[in-house]
Amino acid sequence: MSSAHLAELANCFAIDGLACAVEPLGNGNVNDTYRVETTSGTRYVLQRLNTEVFQRPDLVMANLQALTRHCRGKRLQDGWQVVEPLPERVSSDWLHQDGDGHWWRLLTYISGAHSTDVLSSPQQAAEIGRGLGRFHALVHDLPAEQLADTLEGFHITPLYYAQYVQTLKRRPASADPQQAWCIAFVAARQPLVPVLEQARAEGLLQLRPIHGDPKVNNVMLCSATGCAVAMVDLDTVKPGLIHTDIGDALRSGCNPAGEETTDLASVHFDLVMARAMLSGYLAEAGSLLSEHDIAHLYDAIRLLPFELGLRFFSDHLAGNVYFKVDHPRHNLDRALVQFRLTESVEAQEQAIRSLIAELTGR
Repeated sequence: MSSAHLAELANCFAIDGLACAVEPLGNGNVNDTYRVETTSGTRYVLQRLNTEVFQRPDLVMANLQALTRHCRGKRLQDGWQVVEPLPERVSSDWLHQDGDGHWWRLLTYISGAHSTDVLSSPQQAAEIGRGLGRFHALVHDLPAEQLADTLEGFHITPLYYAQYVQTLKRRPASADPQQAWCIAFVAARQPLVPVLEQARAEGLLQLRPIHGDPKVNNVMLCSATGCAVAMVDLDTVKPGLIHTDIGDALRSGCNPAGEETTDLASVHFDLVMARAMLSGYLAEAGSLLSEHDIAHLYDAIRLLPFELGLRFFSDHLAGNVYFKVDHPRHNLDRALVQFRLTESVEAQEQAIRSLIAELTGR
């Protein structure tokens, strides 16, 4: 799609000035995202929602509006910013449908900030943790029932496992040794699959507002100070377990090799980064955690890389229908990274549990 066409789409919304330049932004696996430059100097974010993933874009926007309304009533500190949607110029709707049936939205841009895919220092890791903690602290009193479940089954590991089993049954046998290794890896960890959902069913864990996808590059850092100033990519905001947010943030931030590496020997769970991230998180949101929440933190840290690996592997077996890929084996490579990370977490279980106990004092 040409920059001129994208600018026309941006101009459908109530922006300050007119769009004069549009360029790709970020490297998300689901939506198409662009940065919009305007004649007024104000920047915005233009996104085409992937309706194969978000089948009810109206509910996605309703959640975003509920979130921004809630945060407007809070006193935001330390330069914290909240992404807000802009309405269409004519209809005041929050979504615009183009001639091809695609749904678009326009969001405010977090100025003077940047994101990173791989953490460079424990100080940066602490800011990522603090950013997630600040987000949870801001939304913890937003009633979960006011948010729609825009991705039913998202972060429900038993459902991913059931889908994987069905996909595996439909696939012909393969002599690929990496596929065989993944199949054996998943089979050996079947007891891990229900650990968080079982705790929720027993009333030990509660549904709360969650970000849903708090990987490292969804926390914006001030370019001048390095401090966390916002969380972006809010499509997945919904009721859920905050453990999935905590586990996913650590999964994303504590593997120095990054998610896209093919050097599996370099993949490991870095305890120094984990200490920093958890310290930052607990400084902002530690008071929100119950004894049961703390008791299940290690389970979340182990489960989330396994869950993402399972999702990548399932998508590979299904023909790469969900995640964007650069080549046919891309999702298999991604799965191997996450499974290796899971192994590293498991090998350090006692050290991770001791770290949690030390930092929480419980």
